[in-house]
Parts: sequence; structure tokens; C-alpha cells
Amino acid sequence: MRVRPDFTEISSLPPFPRGKMRSDYRTIYRSGTRNTPPLRVFYGLGLRLHLGDGERKRGAFAQCRFDGQLPAVAAREVLHELQAQPRSLFVLGAVGGVVGKDSWYELPPNLRPEAGLLAIRKGLNLFANLRPAYLYKELKGACPLKEEVADAGFDMIIVRELTGGLYFGERKTEEVDGVLTATDTLTYNENEIRRIAKKAFEIAMKRRKNVISVDKSNVLDSSRLWDKVVNEVAKDYPEVTLTHMLVDNCAMQLVKDPAQFDVVVTENMFGDILSDEASMITGSIGMLSSASLREDKFGLYEPSHGAAPDIAGQNKANPIATILSAAMMLRYSFDLDKEADAVEKAVEKVLEDNIRTVDIMSDGMTLVGCKEMGDEIVNRL
Repeated sequence: MRVRPDFTEISSLPPFPRGKMRSDYRTIYRSGTRNTPPLRVFYGLGLRLHLGDGERKRGAFAQCRFDGQLPAVAAREVLHELQAQPRSLFVLGAVGGVVGKDSWYELPPNLRPEAGLLAIRKGLNLFANLRPAYLYKELKGACPLKEEVADAGFDMIIVRELTGGLYFGERKTEEVDGVLTATDTLTYNENEIRRIAKKAFEIAMKRRKNVISVDKSNVLDSSRLWDKVVNEVAKDYPEVTLTHMLVDNCAMQLVKDPAQFDVVVTENMFGDILSDEASMITGSIGMLSSASLREDKFGLYEPSHGAAPDIAGQNKANPIATILSAAMMLRYSFDLDKEADAVEKAVEKVLEDNIRTVDIMSDGMTLVGCKEMGDEIVNRL
């Protein structure tokens, strides 16, 4: 069974430059090779990273191969490793395969790759998922929205509660009066809502000071509690404007007028769906980074996109999402804002220079592969 991280095809890249290293940080990158664009970016910045033992533990979660391990077993291995190294960070390549075709989808749901991801999030208490969605002016032509909407641009961040709600509630399928009946439970308590709301307002204070809280309070009790607690938290941030929006309206507004959004805070399933929608209006999901954080500086950083098994091994993957996820790690876990800015500006410069991977390619641009795009970004640091 194979799990395709983003960039397993880049093992042919030359070794890292071994110049002067200005800082010393510990991280774990699970993709089976050190020669990946995100890690090359770190070395380009002069940051020395202790990569744990990711190259020795073949079969670990999000490694190139499971080598017979079930996802749930591999997830426990990663949790054990991270708990043993509490000051480590975790950069995760995309996990998954072709639904309905790859062999692990024949397994019970609790043994599939997605179950491993949920186990890591819950086990590490990664309650806050941050997904920026930004439309680069150079990619307006790839935006699927109307020209006048794309011209206005947008710059938002979706703050998604990640360890509660429907995905972590009790579930069962049983026969009731001779009819198969499935039940999924959606549960939130006020503490879970309060801590994600605080995270959203703290982020808003560093941005445009606008929070839109998304729920379904016209139907769900969990959403009515969500509204109540978010309103309470808002009182501690008088400089921030708070607006409530129903999830169905939010889905429409994202494609009608995305420029209105600054910080969006929402529960787990709504955030899962809305953040994917937001990513696609940027022109390519291959551009979108994400961070999953707990209450200290610990975080798991990963691209928003999936494993794209249809292009695995073809040097076609867009590495920008994972590189920008690494920039988020610099910013949120290491407090290296200048270094994070440098990475983000290098990405902007590559786009300004008309260099594109296939997913964002258009007429008049220069087409490059995954390996080459990583090199182009490093060269602009």
C-alpha cells in the first residue's frame, strides 16, 4: 500500500548547501527524503533543522510507504515520537490515495489514512486549523470567478475548530425496526468554542480586525451555543468587528464577494468544506497552506491539498502550498516573522517572473516541474 506525500519525486535533487547556520530548530518532516522544497527553503535561509529519525523509520505515518503497517498503527507511532520530543514541530505531506481503488479503502473506516489524521489531531490537541486564502494578482487569470470579482482580490484566513464536532462525535450504524440506520453525533462544549474564538480574535487583531463567525444557528443547538460563546469572547476585543453568518450564506458569499472576508471562524465540518471552497477560488488548491495549532507554540503544518495520486512520480506537483506551510511554521511556532516574510516574498517573486507549475499554467508563462519550482523559490530568497 502506498501513501503519496507531496514531493517524493524530488529525491534526485542535490544535497543541501552547508553554509553558516544562524539558528537551530527541531522539526520532523514526513515525506521520505530531506531533499524537498520546504526543507531546501529552510537551509536557504540558513536555518539548521534537526530532522529527527524520519529517514530511518520506514513505514511511519505519511512516509512514502506503509510497508504493511495500517494507518492507525502508523499514527500511533508518530504520536509516540512527537510526545517523546515535545519541542518538535511536524510538517506533514499530503496523505491519501484514490478513493474506492486503493487497497486501504477496503479496510474498516477506523483503519484508513483519514483515521490516522484524526488520531494525530486529537492526540496532540491540535484544536485550531488556520487556512489562509489569498489571491495573488499574478494568478487572477486562474481565478474561476467573474473578472470584476477577481480584480477586487481577497485575503482571508479561515480558523477552523479541529478536534470537536461531528468528526469526533459518537457514531454507529445499526438496524432499527428492520431498517439500517446511521447516527453521527455533533457535540461542542463552551470551552472548545471559547478557545477557538479567542484564537480567531487574536489573529484578527493582527490583520484587518474583522471576524465573521459561521454557523447554522437557525437549526442547530450546537450553533446556538457557538453564537452565545463567540459573542462573549467578542466583548474582550472591542476593536474587532464581529458578524454572524449562516453557513449556506457564507458558501454563496465566498464566490460572490470574497473580498469582504478577513477572519472566518467556524466549527469543524463547516470549516472543512468552506476552506476547500476558498482554496479553489485562488486558482489552485496547490497554492494553499495550513497550520494546525494547540495552545502553546506546537503545530502541525501541511498543505491544504490532497495526495494527487494521478500525478505522483511525474514531477508535476505544485510545491508552493507546502513551502508556504513551512513559512507558517516559521511565523507561528518559531516567531521568525522576517524569515516567514522572506519565504512568502520569494513565492511572490517567482509568480511575478511568470514561472508556473502545470496547475497554474497560462499562455505566455514558463512551465516548470515540482523540482524546478522549488529551486526557483530558493534562488529568490
